[in-house]
Amino acid sequence: MRKIILFFLLLISFHPLEAQELRARVTVVTTRVSNNVNRNAFKTLETALVNFLNNRKWTTDTYAANERIDCNFLLNLESTDEINVYNATLSIQAARPVFNTSYLSPIINFRDENIAFKYQEFQQLEFNENRVTGSDPLISNLTAIFAYYAYMVIGFDAMSFGQHGGDPFFQKAQNILNNAPDGRNISGWKAFDGIRNRYWLAENLLNTRYEVIHQIYYIYYRLGMDKMYADENAARTELLNALNMMEAFNADNQNTMINQFFFQGKSGELIGIFSKAKPPDKIRAADLLAKLDITNASKYKEQLK
Repeated sequence: MRKIILFFLLLISFHPLEAQELRARVTVVTTRVSNNVNRNAFKTLETALVNFLNNRKWTTDTYAANERIDCNFLLNLESTDEINVYNATLSIQAARPVFNTSYLSPIINFRDENIAFKYQEFQQLEFNENRVTGSDPLISNLTAIFAYYAYMVIGFDAMSFGQHGGDPFFQKAQNILNNAPDGRNISGWKAFDGIRNRYWLAENLLNTRYEVIHQIYYIYYRLGMDKMYADENAARTELLNALNMMEAFNADNQNTMINQFFFQGKSGELIGIFSKAKPPDKIRAADLLAKLDITNASKYKEQLK
């Protein structure tokens, strides 16, 4: 018996368990929830969401433990008039390691303000891609939203390594969108729900008119960020090329969600990179960034003089 046990231990040591795709952290904020609600339920929810994201196999790909994608989800709740029903905002952040460094480059930094769901302590978080709506739309909406963003996180990471590497995962997200829960107070899944929502993010990524977006992400991360350790000047040239392409894209397709989405969370990174550029490139970068990332325009003008 001891020999059999030893054999299996050796077998396991030579065939390490495959890791899941995500290394997700979830924080549930309850400062806007009334005091007469059971606070333990929110810790239970937090743990359940961590397990939902990290323990589920989202793809058929093999991920090593060090390849898991770092991401953060912050769910900020507020009470409604209905028992166990909440409105919320969800902030999603994901980062991608830069080759040969310990630096993580931001790839998603987005806040979804259209979250509504029903949750009772110890409720099972179930998700079925073939029946996204489930039996109760408000219960299913929570897992549908988290599954949608799980695929988006995986898709953006994959797209940064290969121009269309993220397509299968964006299509998975679109499948959730097409079959999403529908009901009173549920929004964010349809075109008419706003101009910056789940519908438009998936639409922009899968619209063949916006093909260049996939190239921009690939150039920025794979040909730019990943080459910084070897040749900063050449890498910076590629990054400037990506910004020039984004300017042309934005001129032809004004007010798309993906343009704003690209720049969220990147201002510090871009300033750090181009502050060391040659004067002509620094001036060009400052001009481009001020036009493309209007929210941080003054920051670029001041710090990239």
